[in-house]
Amino acid sequence: MIKVVLSAKNKELRKINILGHADYNFNGNDIVCSSVSSIMTTTVNGILRFNNKYISYQEKKDDFEIVINEHNEIVDNLIENMIDLFKELERDYPKNIKIEEEN
Repeated sequence: MIKVVLSAKNKELRKINILGHADYNFNGNDIVCSSVSSIMTTTVNGILRFNNKYISYQEKKDDFEIVINEHNEIVDNLIENMIDLFKELERDYPKNIKIEEEN
């Protein structure tokens, strides 16, 4: 299962960790993993296109971390869109992706 962990400080989103594998299908045919990867990559690249200081990210095996360095309309709208898309996947594939909030 993919876990999307949203970490906030003072009610402001600061970090997003995307962990694990969906296990919907075998490697190369897993539509849930592909969807999560596409959503995440498109969002990160979109934000970086505006300014590479707005966010930082780190990719490790089975763990992708996005740190929000600066909140503004662009960053907040793109991040909110990404989370909304993850929530749609969670509704459609509840056995394969889960969103958790940490405060």
